[in-house]
Amino acid sequence: MAESTTLERLRQDARDELSALIELRCRLGEDPWVFLPDLPSVDEQVVATLREDRLHSERWRNVRARAYHPAAREGEVQRFEYELLREIALEHPELSSAVWLVLDRVPSRW
Repeated sequence: MAESTTLERLRQDARDELSALIELRCRLGEDPWVFLPDLPSVDEQVVATLREDRLHSERWRNVRARAYHPAAREGEVQRFEYELLREIALEHPELSSAVWLVLDRVPSRW
C-alpha cells in the first residue's frame, strides 16, 4: 500500500515538473508542437528521478565512476545502466515499460 502511494506521489511530482517545463518553454516562445514529442512521459520522468537518486547513493557512485571512466571496457556503460534501471523495474513493476524505453536510449559508447 505504501509503495503505490509513493509511486503515485512520484508520478504527481513528475507531472508537476513536466507541466512547469512546458509552461517555461512556451513562455520562452517555443512551439509546443515542436518540443512536446521530445519530452519524456510521466513514468519516464519518474524513472529518471529514481535513477538520479540512486546515482548519489554510496552503492552506485563508485560503480558509475568505473563504468564511465575513459579506460572502461566496451559495454561497461550499458551494463551499469541496465543493472541500475533493472533495479528500478524490480522495485516498481508498474514502471517496467518506462524503464525499457529509457534503457533503449542509453548510448552504445560515451
